Amino acid sequence: MERHSSKWYNVQSVPQSYTFPPEERPGETPIIPICHKIPVIDLEKSLVSSSEKMETIKQLLQAGQEFGFFQVINHGIPEDVMSQTILTVNEFFDMADEQITNVPARKGWIYTGSEQEVKDGVHLWRDNIKHPCHPLEKCMQSWPDKPARYREVVGRYVAEIRKLSLTILELISEGLGIESGYFDEQSQVQLLSANKYPPCPDPSLTLGIPKHFDPSLITIITQGNVSGLQVMVDGKWVCIGAVPNAFVVNIGNQLEIISNGMLRSVEHRAVTNSREARTSIALFVNPTPNCIVEPAKVLLNESNPPLYKFIIYKDFINASKAFG
Repeated sequence: MERHSSKWYNVQSVPQSYTFPPEERPGETPIIPICHKIPVIDLEKSLVSSSEKMETIKQLLQAGQEFGFFQVINHGIPEDVMSQTILTVNEFFDMADEQITNVPARKGWIYTGSEQEVKDGVHLWRDNIKHPCHPLEKCMQSWPDKPARYREVVGRYVAEIRKLSLTILELISEGLGIESGYFDEQSQVQLLSANKYPPCPDPSLTLGIPKHFDPSLITIITQGNVSGLQVMVDGKWVCIGAVPNAFVVNIGNQLEIISNGMLRSVEHRAVTNSREARTSIALFVNPTPNCIVEPAKVLLNESNPPLYKFIIYKDFINASKAFG
């Protein structure tokens, strides 16, 4: 396929190749209303006392049960780590197209750009880079070497996100009554996916990412200061607000299975806007390919039989075509 230039989005109207079928388009529904139902949870409170910790755990589980999504603040990750990472990722996307695509025999990262097809020739309104992140020291040697500070800045971010993900998983495991360390094997693979959504002349026709479920254990997302992540709530698409210095956390398919349905993986998508670019960075925390995923036995009894059969993670991915 012929590639677009780095300014493929500087158009007066949405090209046909980016126009989704009517039943899949966002339509005229505006990015607002912002969904104020999605909880914003203060993780710092879990460190104050045992009672505050239990209240935080209660909030996490309730959010996972009702919405499959929540946001966390006071998470311990410095604001400059978040802002510098978004700046660096934007530097990567702003480089000339040839600098990105003409990398000889690149290994360890994938840049798909706007040419990625969803189906029937329709393209996504985004540029994207993906690469593995764990073990960090090994993976980062194969990350992009331009811009020059990419590996250093993104590496620091990934290290912080790993600590945050383990903290959240430990709180969830305590709330579910699962033994400490249960999620160790299920969190050994981490994949970063950064997206740049340029302004779109008609956001009603196209999508940054179509509706989907995450095949992860959990996903941790920063969306900067621009909203665009939509979640299905009570049969309607609503936008998760861009809370300053917050991370969006969503329950993946694997955690729904392990919790035997107590926590829900929910459909979500990314929409565009006509005013400004949006950058989001998602870190998927996944099981190893050969990991067996099944409901935690401690949760099962006569009144709560298993709702899911055990499955090897790579077989789940292949069967669901989660990665296309």
